Amino acid sequence: DAACSTQLIDGDGTFNVTGVDHFIKEVKLEECGLSYAVVSIMGPQSSGKSTLLNHLFGTNFREMDAFRGRHVLLFTTKGIWIARCAGIEPCTVVMDLEGTDGRERGEDDTAFEKQSALFALAVSDIVLINMWCHDIGREQAANKPLLQTVFQVMMRLFSPRKTTLMFVIRDKTRTPLKNLEPVLREDIQKIWDSVPKPQAHKETPLSDFFNVEVVALSSYEEKEEQFKEQVYNLRQRFFQSVAPGGLAGDRRGVVPANAFAFSAKQMWQVIKENKDLDLPAHKVMVATVRCEEIANEKFASFIANENWRELEEAVQSGPVSGFGKKLSSILQSCLSEYDTEATYFEEGVRSSKKQQLQEKLLQLVQPTFQDLLGHLRSGALENFKDAFEKALNAGEAFSSSADSCAQSCMSKFDKGCEEAVIEQAKWDTSKTREKLQRDIEAHISSVRTEKLSELTTLYQSKLNVALSGPVEALLDGANDETWPAIRKLLKREAELAVYGLSDALSGFGMDKETRNKMLTDLENYARGIVETKAKEEAGRALMRMKDRFATIFSHDSDSMPRVWTGKEDIREITKMARSASLKLLSVMAVIRLDDELDNIEKTLTLALVNSTSNNATNKSISTIDSLASSTWEQVAPEKTLITPVQCKSLWRQFKNETEYTVTQAISAQEANRRNNNWLPPPWAMLALVVLGFNEFMTLLRNPLWLLVLFVGYLVSKALWVQLNISEEFRNGALPGLLSLSTKFLPTVMNLLKKLAEEGQVPSTNTNLNSMNSSAQSEVTTNGESSSSSSSSPVRSVPIDKSA
Repeated sequence: DAACSTQLIDGDGTFNVTGVDHFIKEVKLEECGLSYAVVSIMGPQSSGKSTLLNHLFGTNFREMDAFRGRHVLLFTTKGIWIARCAGIEPCTVVMDLEGTDGRERGEDDTAFEKQSALFALAVSDIVLINMWCHDIGREQAANKPLLQTVFQVMMRLFSPRKTTLMFVIRDKTRTPLKNLEPVLREDIQKIWDSVPKPQAHKETPLSDFFNVEVVALSSYEEKEEQFKEQVYNLRQRFFQSVAPGGLAGDRRGVVPANAFAFSAKQMWQVIKENKDLDLPAHKVMVATVRCEEIANEKFASFIANENWRELEEAVQSGPVSGFGKKLSSILQSCLSEYDTEATYFEEGVRSSKKQQLQEKLLQLVQPTFQDLLGHLRSGALENFKDAFEKALNAGEAFSSSADSCAQSCMSKFDKGCEEAVIEQAKWDTSKTREKLQRDIEAHISSVRTEKLSELTTLYQSKLNVALSGPVEALLDGANDETWPAIRKLLKREAELAVYGLSDALSGFGMDKETRNKMLTDLENYARGIVETKAKEEAGRALMRMKDRFATIFSHDSDSMPRVWTGKEDIREITKMARSASLKLLSVMAVIRLDDELDNIEKTLTLALVNSTSNNATNKSISTIDSLASSTWEQVAPEKTLITPVQCKSLWRQFKNETEYTVTQAISAQEANRRNNNWLPPPWAMLALVVLGFNEFMTLLRNPLWLLVLFVGYLVSKALWVQLNISEEFRNGALPGLLSLSTKFLPTVMNLLKKLAEEGQVPSTNTNLNSMNSSAQSEVTTNGESSSSSSSSPVRSVPIDKSA
């Protein structure tokens, strides 16, 4: 340590930054905190300052060669040198200043002298004034300019502490120190009084700025042993000098050791610029710069911290257990390191920079904290969705399961947030919690809407199945009981559906108004099904009317197909069928779900059916005119399915399309009558009697002809039956002749063969069988003729449309 020294400021006034930094590292000054002292020495050049320091503090400053004299320029101190005192605790740093009256700078050049003096007073706790004993009491003493310089520059320092001025009297004579000290103090006071002072310090005593100490040393050259002994005793006073009452006991303006180099550099820069040096402000400035440097170092150290990096990466993947404790520990470690290094700096600056460092660290880690909250929120939401779905699948009530699952997930989220919050910042997690609550409520609302939609769809489907088919069947068989039956059906099915839905909604925790609205909507939906089906069937009204007409017109009361034999009253049947179709039209004209009376059927009957006589025709005209409207009396427009005008148009189209069926029936009836009447007209019969009288008489006279005629009759009868002549000619003369021409020869051959076979039987039996066969053929012919009459096609014959 004793050998460690460096030049702090060279002779040209340049501050040796590199050398000082190296010196501080070598002597480990940064570890001292505030527990260190700075001693400097001033005095005339070649007055033995370096020699005194080397003996007093164990340093190795270059000394003057005594054999060459005090004015050898080569060996004098240039600028300011610094070294650590060997073996003195606490750490003591000593500065050796260039002499104040050196010839090499000239007698008038005092700029560097004042600058170095001001620097020594600003940096040092103890200033040694090296002076010759023979200068005490002399007006032209060598130390007088030095003291004037010290006192003058002191006025430019705004220091809160008192510096110790230790006057070291060299080459002490036989005069006792107690006699020398009063004279010296008197000289010092005179110099202090003669120095110009600012107005604020006109009456300020010297003792407010300095603690004055006086010591005397014998001549090193003449009394070396005594000199060394006195130096040793003086050295003891520098031990524990920073303790209260010590030589450097006033610590109010001390800069922490780790900022000494920076502080000294800044001081020298200000002094070189010939500015007043405000030590309190300088101390704040140094503290500000150094604390900021320390804070930046700790911030960079935190960013590079492996534990922080691992924690940050882990959060990117998902929630981290114990995040708050881990991060708090890392942050606290970083802040503690800052406190350790910045503990000796000005408290206000230190705290401010610590706060800034903490804010920077919190800004750095907050995104990771927010990411963690995002993971906690998303995880809690997913857990809620799973738990909620399981609860619903297990059959729990919707409202209770939603509340219990939400409460459980929110509790877990709150616990996760408590573990995530760090000690250094009580970050507010309420916004994330509120967002989670909104997400949960939105999911509950979504599931509720989905479930309610499913329930509604289910019961609507049931209503569709329960109402569509039956309503269609009831409207298909429209009669007076159709709408009462539909109302009864609608009431029963709607009540069942509403009861079922009401029971299903009990677990959803719905308010009464919403619940009643859903039930009302379901009732309205049921009613809408009936109305929609009624509208569909009303659109097929014409087809239904034609089907109704065809069913009644073509079938009897036993639902058997009618055979138009000529005995049926087609007019009455037509009227009955049209009345039934008109009934269907009146039933489908309006919706009757409210059991309200109307006169639609009566109006349609008067307008469209009862129009046979002139009076009825006039009446019909007036009624038909009333059908020229788009609404029915006593019926709301929204309940109208077929307007009066549409009914009139449908009826006209209906009559036109069913007229052909009536015409066919009349034609079939007339054809049947013609087929069943084989007798010739009366005039033909009278002509046969008059003109055939002679032939008749001839037959009576010759009975053989009667036999021939009888046989011819039997053969003709047999051919008639076999060939079915009446049926063949029913399709027309030419088709009948063509058909008979192809059947005649085979039929004759079969008949002759049959006669030949029967000839072998005894004639008695043959005659008897022939008579029986003829009778049976007659019966068969009558049956076939009747059947063919009912199925034969008929021509269109004009009929009375009013029928």
